[in-house]
Amino acid sequence: MTDTRTHFVQAVRDRVSEVVVGQDVVVERMMIALLTGGHLLLLGVPGTAKTLLVNAVARAIDLQFSRVQFTIDMLPSDIIGSELLDQATGRFRTHQGPVFTNLLLADEINRAAPKVQSALLEAMQERKVTIGNATYPLPMPFLVIATQNPVEQAGTFELPEAQLDRFMLCHRLDYPSAEQEEEVLRRQLKMGLKKVEGGAMPKSAFDMINAEPVCHLDDLIGAMTDVQAVHVSEVFMKHCVELIRLTRTHPSIEMGCSTRASLAIVQAARARAFVNQRDYVVPEDLFALAEDVILHRIRLSYEALADGRKPRQVLEELLHQLG
Repeated sequence: MTDTRTHFVQAVRDRVSEVVVGQDVVVERMMIALLTGGHLLLLGVPGTAKTLLVNAVARAIDLQFSRVQFTIDMLPSDIIGSELLDQATGRFRTHQGPVFTNLLLADEINRAAPKVQSALLEAMQERKVTIGNATYPLPMPFLVIATQNPVEQAGTFELPEAQLDRFMLCHRLDYPSAEQEEEVLRRQLKMGLKKVEGGAMPKSAFDMINAEPVCHLDDLIGAMTDVQAVHVSEVFMKHCVELIRLTRTHPSIEMGCSTRASLAIVQAARARAFVNQRDYVVPEDLFALAEDVILHRIRLSYEALADGRKPRQVLEELLHQLG
């Protein structure tokens, strides 16, 4: 384990912990997404610090960062950009949208219409976008971290399976513990006022994010290189394939996982091993990541839903078969 590797992971974690209380697993999943270039979907009710977490991680690493609040009236051009007529020259020029960044935060992604989702799909899968008749590559690295409220349905659109499959991980955030929530209150009481041009208002957690990065792009690239060297055994790969194939034959599952899920587990396991200072993956990586990789990719049959079965229950059965 190199000092550089240890420094990168710990520096980002320490910086995020200055702003966000708890949520260590979510930070780990964000690190996995960054280290593999995989997209991440965060599911959680309002107030679970989803947006704050992404902002804190993005500022901890010196990356280009864009945030888009998705709405029902949004157009594809609001994401990818458009061609604008220059009145002075009479020629069209290309205006690049917020997708031209390293880290795109797509807030409440399920509020956008299907046409916007399809435009984002090309960017997520191919790392390029089409504006007019020209195709433009996106910066490297590029990843999408999207947030979604799993409860509210008014004014939302269900994400299509093709787009859900593009998310390497889908993590469900829980409420903080009582001790953590008390610590949130203590920190808020100590924040004080933000005074600007003779006015003032109470500070929020966003005001406490340090704008000075603790790591740079070279540090991230070096860490990504180390992740590629993490050893994955033949036995581990066989278990990954077996688990994914079980989703296609279980009687309660109408639609199982594609091969993309197998790739996601292996790549995410490599990154998780790196984050936990290992040069090799272990079975714990598979079991820890299975829920985030699989649950958003499977669909239960009508009969299973009518019987009150839940996707998490079915996944536990699959893992038991694997074990």
